[in-house]
Amino acid sequence: MNGVVISLGAFAGIFGIIYVFLMTRHRERIALIEKGADASIFTDKNFSTYPTLKFGMLFVGIGSGILLGDTLEKYYDFNKGTAYLSMVFLLGGISLILNFLIERKMIN
Repeated sequence: MNGVVISLGAFAGIFGIIYVFLMTRHRERIALIEKGADASIFTDKNFSTYPTLKFGMLFVGIGSGILLGDTLEKYYDFNKGTAYLSMVFLLGGISLILNFLIERKMIN
């Protein structure tokens, strides 16, 4: 029973945060429009031009991290949590850095 209550509470909390964020953003934009101001200040000019490349590289990095963490755990006697978490974060981060370098090269 405790697991159900915790799960419902977590989902309600996440939903509440997203709802408040979206409603606040909507109200700010409506207020700008009513004042006659330009709402283009909300657009992000540094947005990734290749989001599928970014997510693809991230997921490949995470998958590689899981495989390497499994290898470290089985053959090199690492602690299970340490092996998996460190490799997932390390290879996921490396893949995002590589994505940044690739996108910068593609734009210039």
